[in-house]
Amino acid sequence: MPEPSTTPRRRGRLFRFGAAFVVLLAVAGYLVVQYVTGGAGAPGCKVVSADDDGRSYEFTPEQAVNAATITAVGTGRELPERAVTIALATALQESALRNIEHGDRDSLGLFQQRPSMGWGTEREIMDPAYAAGAFYDHLVKVPDYTGLPLTVAAQKVQRSGFPDAYAKHEPDAALLAAALTGRSAATLTCEGRPGTVPVTGTAPVRDALARDFGRDVLEPAAAVVDEESGSTASPGNGADGDGRTLTLPVTEGSEKTDAAGRGWQLAHWAVANASALRIERVSYAGLEWKAGNTGSRWRAPETGGAAGAEKGAGPVRIVTAH
Repeated sequence: MPEPSTTPRRRGRLFRFGAAFVVLLAVAGYLVVQYVTGGAGAPGCKVVSADDDGRSYEFTPEQAVNAATITAVGTGRELPERAVTIALATALQESALRNIEHGDRDSLGLFQQRPSMGWGTEREIMDPAYAAGAFYDHLVKVPDYTGLPLTVAAQKVQRSGFPDAYAKHEPDAALLAAALTGRSAATLTCEGRPGTVPVTGTAPVRDALARDFGRDVLEPAAAVVDEESGSTASPGNGADGDGRTLTLPVTEGSEKTDAAGRGWQLAHWAVANASALRIERVSYAGLEWKAGNTGSRWRAPETGGAAGAEKGAGPVRIVTAH
């Protein structure tokens, strides 16, 4: 009597092997996407053009935090928006705006700077504010860098093996720079589901503001820091006693930034840091952003009043989660 055929059993093994292989491919594809996009698929952030031309750029909360830091360091040095655009495009190319601990040879961080080439220690380079400052230190030494094509200016700093690679990031970097310097009002939003910081209150927000802008941002002329409530307010505005609201009176950021621009820079900075710092709501100039709003829009507050809606009016108010 002939033995039973083993073909069905073999086919079953082949099917199971094939199914497992497909699953592995899917997982590998997911990990590649996470690596490229920064690993935080949601909640997302978006910046749109102020010119109503349909241009926009979507990015992750991790990228938003790093972009806001790079911008704050640049404007803190009173550098022009063009410098910020060059820095952001460079970081988009080098690290996808992620503070990564690896790279070619000993390259690290947002700009893939190398300790062995004199950019700083590993610890310094992994500090986004330090890394941005080091990039700007080199950029300002490039003659007429604001008049050069972006990829040329970036390459004179980075000396990359791919000198033309920076150009493709210029449109996205320009949108980010316009919003994060405050020149474009109400153009940056994040879905902002805060939850990565275990503590509540405004202390983490104040610490991050001081890190990126310097402590002066918390103590503008005639402002008072209420340590007990965790709020900052100028006399007459009133301190918020709930321990969740930080009120920042707006003064001119520099000779290159008027009060309105400074206000929108701070407001957009807060939105960019919403997930990292448990920020629930930001309001400025009669408009408000709220966490969980997926419409990528700043809106009039639900409480209704349009007072202060004129451009640049009033302080920036940042409300943290419970």
